[in-house]
Amino acid sequence: MAAFLAAAALMLAAALAFVLLPLLRGAAQARLATLGVAMLLPIAAVLLYLYAGNPQALDPVALQARADHGQDMNQAIAGLAAKLQQNPNDAQGWGLLGRAYEAMERFTDARDALAHAHTLAPDDADVTVAYAEALALSSESRRIEGEPRALIEGVLKKSPDNQRGLWLLGIGDYQQGQYDAAIAAWKHLIGVLPNDSDIVPSVREQIARAEAARDGREAETPNGPPPADTGPHLQVEVAIDAKLADKLAPDDVLFVYAKAAQGPPMPLAIQRMPASKLPASVTLTDSMGMLPNMKLSQFPQVIVGARVSKSGNAVAQSGDLQTVTPPLSVSTATPIKLTIDHVVP
Repeated sequence: MAAFLAAAALMLAAALAFVLLPLLRGAAQARLATLGVAMLLPIAAVLLYLYAGNPQALDPVALQARADHGQDMNQAIAGLAAKLQQNPNDAQGWGLLGRAYEAMERFTDARDALAHAHTLAPDDADVTVAYAEALALSSESRRIEGEPRALIEGVLKKSPDNQRGLWLLGIGDYQQGQYDAAIAAWKHLIGVLPNDSDIVPSVREQIARAEAARDGREAETPNGPPPADTGPHLQVEVAIDAKLADKLAPDDVLFVYAKAAQGPPMPLAIQRMPASKLPASVTLTDSMGMLPNMKLSQFPQVIVGARVSKSGNAVAQSGDLQTVTPPLSVSTATPIKLTIDHVVP
């Protein structure tokens, strides 16, 4: 339990750097938001537990058993929404509900819940920034402009070191091609983050991207070339059962992933591609993890799965097509053959 809570707490910090990276690329690349938002699921589970009081929501085994169906989150969100109907003036609760909706990619619901929180607590900087973020995510363009930007600028005028505000301001500047302004915002952010923060390398990477875009060249890794990936290499061959082939649609998305057989439910490695590429071959490695301290090589056994998502959401939803393996050794050297043969109920 303690290990799970620690991992979730770390993910809460890492979400600052990762959840809105797709906004740098605009609406055309919004599909990449899936991974960022999916990382919020364990965070929201912890927060909803603290508020709604469901101890089983934090049981790693129970979470893993039901993670593919998103049951814990849906039930917890419904419970929180019901409590807020009885106590509609709870600004903290509305803020929490909004972040949980955002984790489930229900951006319109997130915007509405956070708007309520902002009305109840207009001087709360964190609530205001969260509301601005939700406004951007629920808009067609998903850009930090107009009202979202005005809200963030208002917060930074009063609280110039607000970390999430600085991050979002930099994204807005990047989207507008104001690369020097984006660099300045993100350098300010690095200055207020702890030196050993896991977020700093990601912010530095975005600064490097902005500098490259400004100078008309390809971005370079700030710390030089990445080290050779010497960890596990899971070779996965994915096909779809002939009986389900007619259920594939042009916009479907294929996720191939590995997660710990016993441990937190977030993927240790994940690859995303158009489902039209089926049959497909993928190699899952340590470099495909969501967090630097959550790698394939840290777990002796993993579950490997493949899912065709109808919504583009990394969390399984009714109508998706999927398959998963029983626990396998992370050092498996032979190709892992997956046949997608199941419809998520």
